[in-house]
Amino acid sequence: MAQRKGCLIGCGVALVLGIGVVAAVVFGMGKLVDVADRSMVDPAVYEGVKTGDAESDVRAKLPSGESFVKSALKEGGPVEPDGSTCAWYISTGDADMGKETVLRFCFKDGKLAEKTKYPMK
Repeated sequence: MAQRKGCLIGCGVALVLGIGVVAAVVFGMGKLVDVADRSMVDPAVYEGVKTGDAESDVRAKLPSGESFVKSALKEGGPVEPDGSTCAWYISTGDADMGKETVLRFCFKDGKLAEKTKYPMK
């Protein structure tokens, strides 16, 4: 009887741990999808905007860009123009030589001051 009770407790603990792992995986996948939605831009959007376009018009075509990957996207890029604020995104296009492409949009005085793309480090 004692062995049977111990087995039932062990199976119950394993079941609870298994459900916890599945919940953590589902939560993690949801976070990854959320980050992708906020940090990825189609190359057509990049090509469609021009230097001098109004900042509000350009930002309306872009996702928020706020995610924990922002600092990683900044690495290895060219120097930001003085006095500008920039936003970094990952291109949804094909990777170049196995590296993702970073798309950077810099704004100054209410206009798109610079757009640049470079391989992610």
